[in-house]
Amino acid sequence: MSSIAEQQINTAVLSREDSVFRKVSWRIVPLIMLCYVVAYLDRVNVGFAKLQMAQQLGFSETVFGLGAGIFFIGYFLCEVPSNLALNRFGAKVWIARIMITWGLISAGFYPGSILYLTYWYPSHRRAKIIAMFMSAIPVSGIFGNPLSGYIMDAFSGTATWAGWQWMFVIEAVPAVLVGLVVLCYLDDSVSKAKWLSDDEKRVVERAIADDVKHKDAGATASSVFSDPRVWFMSLIYFCFVMGQYGLTFWMPTFIKSTGVTGNLHIGVLSAIPFLTAIIAMNAFGRSADSRRERRWHLVIPAMMGTVGFIVAASYTQSTVVSLVFLSLAAAGVLTCAPLFWSLPTAFLGGTAAAAGIAVINSVGNLAGFVSPYLIGTLKDMTGSTSSGMYVLAGSLVVGAIAVLRTPAKLVNR
Repeated sequence: MSSIAEQQINTAVLSREDSVFRKVSWRIVPLIMLCYVVAYLDRVNVGFAKLQMAQQLGFSETVFGLGAGIFFIGYFLCEVPSNLALNRFGAKVWIARIMITWGLISAGFYPGSILYLTYWYPSHRRAKIIAMFMSAIPVSGIFGNPLSGYIMDAFSGTATWAGWQWMFVIEAVPAVLVGLVVLCYLDDSVSKAKWLSDDEKRVVERAIADDVKHKDAGATASSVFSDPRVWFMSLIYFCFVMGQYGLTFWMPTFIKSTGVTGNLHIGVLSAIPFLTAIIAMNAFGRSADSRRERRWHLVIPAMMGTVGFIVAASYTQSTVVSLVFLSLAAAGVLTCAPLFWSLPTAFLGGTAAAAGIAVINSVGNLAGFVSPYLIGTLKDMTGSTSSGMYVLAGSLVVGAIAVLRTPAKLVNR
């Protein structure tokens, strides 16, 4: 009889906890997701700008790849201090600062958001939430690709500016507006959330405290630089980011190489792979949390991306076949990113989490430089985008193998 009563109590506690975390999610996830949609437009519009800019400015494919990737060097240099600043000054001020100054001092939003979510969600709830947050990437592609194509066609020649110049200006405005919303709406921590009752705050804080027991919360920011686990996570993330930014920056070019013409037409077709990615990201995120299994939920999407890139590269003469398998590649590659963060956040805690997340993201984002530059170089050398897609497929395989080398007991929570 006592065991039945105990089970009923546990069920009631879990039901109460689920209700509180639903309330938390409805409050904070839509806003940070909106921030990321706006933030990611700069990756989307760079890929579209190439369709006009490269010809008008006389850029080779290599030069475009270099230009598309070079701002990731700034990310590499600035994201660790940015995350430490967020941990010290609070998410509201720091994320708002990033959004308002976007394009000038933009490093830090993504790792800062991942860190911010660790303040609100324990490990076993985080994959689903990060997947929801990172659905901003495909959402940005779904709306940003057709929008970029339309602006480039509709505004071309207006006030002597090229269409791609208007696109950069118009799509920069929302970042400033969203930054002002963040200042008014976002809370730095659970304790400062006036929209939660004291009892609801205790529910969230207790879940976070129970989760922290499994982490090395006593580690310092400097200690992460000597932690081999952090560097191994950086390798895995580098491999997955290779695929992500290869797809983001070169998607319009991949579509155009199949014979599609017209910027708006390319934009509409480029949005289709991102639709499949939204479904895959959230399905895998929910499955990973419900099963508390992390490794195979990363390996399977990585293999989906591998197959998608290989087949799409092999059938560039067919728009339909290429689009189907680019959709498979997008579903796999974009699912890897949110599922990946369940690995390091399972063992990093405290100040070490702020530094560790930033280190991993900084090193991984070097792939944001390597990937577009490498694809551009290979396209100049071979005259085709196929070789670049084969390289992206190989990178995903290396990442999947590295994930399987990660001890399950370290990350399956």
